[in-house]
Amino acid sequence: MAFSALRVLPLCLVLLIPGDAIDAREQGAKKPSLSLKATPSVAFAPARLTFLAEVKGGPEDYEEFYCPTVEWEWGDLTESVSEADCEPYEAGKSAIKRRYTVQRQFKNPGAFKVVIRLKKGSKVIASANTSITIRAGLGDPPR
Repeated sequence: MAFSALRVLPLCLVLLIPGDAIDAREQGAKKPSLSLKATPSVAFAPARLTFLAEVKGGPEDYEEFYCPTVEWEWGDLTESVSEADCEPYEAGKSAIKRRYTVQRQFKNPGAFKVVIRLKKGSKVIASANTSITIRAGLGDPPR
C-alpha cells in the first residue's frame, strides 16, 4: 500500500458572528464610567466647594453619554438640574462631554452625600457620589 498517494488537507473553520453582536459586545466593554470629587471635602461653614465629575473611558462619540440631563443631589434636601441644547447625535462626529464642574456654597454644618446623575429621559445612564463634611464655623453653635 503506497501512502504517498494520500494527501492531508488542512481543515479551516470559519466562525461567523453577526456584526450587531460584535458592536454590542464592543460597546459594552467600552462604556464610560463616572467619578465625582469635592474640593475641599472637609470645610468650615459657610463653605464654597468645587465639585468635579469626570467621564472616563469609552469612545469620544459614545451615544448614550451624548448630551445628557445632569442632576445634582446636594444632600441637604436640595437638587439642581441642567439640560444642554445639543445638535442631533452623529456617530463619529458628536463628542461626549468629559467634565462637569460646579461650585456650591454650604451654609450649615453637617455631613452630606452629594450625588450626580447623568440621564437620558427618565433613565439614569451613570451616577457617582462623594461625601463631604462641613464643620461649624466660628460663632456657629455646635451641633
